[in-house]
Amino acid sequence: MEIGERLKEAREAKGLSLESIQETTKIQKRYLEAIEQGNFHILPGKFYARAFIKEYANAVGLDAKELLEEYKEEIPKTEDDSTAQYTQIKSSRKDNSPTKGTPAIFSMLPTIIVVLLIVGILFTAWYFFAKDSSGDKAEPPEQQQDSNQIVRDDEDEQDSVQLDDEKNNNNDSKADSKSDSDDKQSSSDKKDEEKQNNQAENKPEFKVVEKGTGASPESTLSMKNAGDKVKLTLKPSGDSWVELENGDGKSLYSGLLTAGDGAKEFNITNAEKVHLNIGSAPSLTVKVNGVKVEYPLNPEEKVHQYLWIELHGKNTAGE
Repeated sequence: MEIGERLKEAREAKGLSLESIQETTKIQKRYLEAIEQGNFHILPGKFYARAFIKEYANAVGLDAKELLEEYKEEIPKTEDDSTAQYTQIKSSRKDNSPTKGTPAIFSMLPTIIVVLLIVGILFTAWYFFAKDSSGDKAEPPEQQQDSNQIVRDDEDEQDSVQLDDEKNNNNDSKADSKSDSDDKQSSSDKKDEEKQNNQAENKPEFKVVEKGTGASPESTLSMKNAGDKVKLTLKPSGDSWVELENGDGKSLYSGLLTAGDGAKEFNITNAEKVHLNIGSAPSLTVKVNGVKVEYPLNPEEKVHQYLWIELHGKNTAGE
């Protein structure tokens, strides 16, 4: 019995229709019919054959892993599928390049602005120069010297010395006050600098532990300073099959994401690590606590990728 017949037999035994399987798995009915008939070439890619069969098996109560292992020779291989899938994704993208043929007036606009600025500066300089030249220069009043010089007595001299001492004391007091103010400002600046350094040291960051190889590479990333609460976000920009599991192999999500689905968030605070199976890496952005996960390998070249994300740093910030 072929794998398609095996799945169809299990579905009919449970009294399920293709429409109900489509509602459960979110896989189009024509793809489900192709699987039952063994027409795998109708599916969007060889990778999707394994993914769709796995979802179908789960929906009709079969063990997906055992089924895939039993019929592994019948299911299309995914080794050489990355190039074909990437070509299909590239051809489906819309051309978002800006429209050519910008009017000539816009290309000359920067030159016109520079000329106007230079004219404005020259006019301002001429205006102030002309104003200074036409102003009347005030003649300093003639100082008349008193023919009679006032001779100060001893009491006037003592008052003058006392006044000078008071001025010196006031100047010293102002200098001490200014020095204290400068010390306080310096201390405040040092605290702000230390705070900024601590924030920079505790900023979440990723480190590549291992880069995968092959047509569908499996890489490992380690995240430092994840924090007490950890949130993973999946944001699709196109069609991509995604499977998310925790370190114990428990499935957190499995399905086809499209651009119209919007971002999906998952609380992974209690997980030591998570595993991602991404069918189309160029069409999916992954973030942990708002920090974007950079694919260890070029997603344009390695479309199908597996990722392990270790969260060792979430409770050991600053190590």
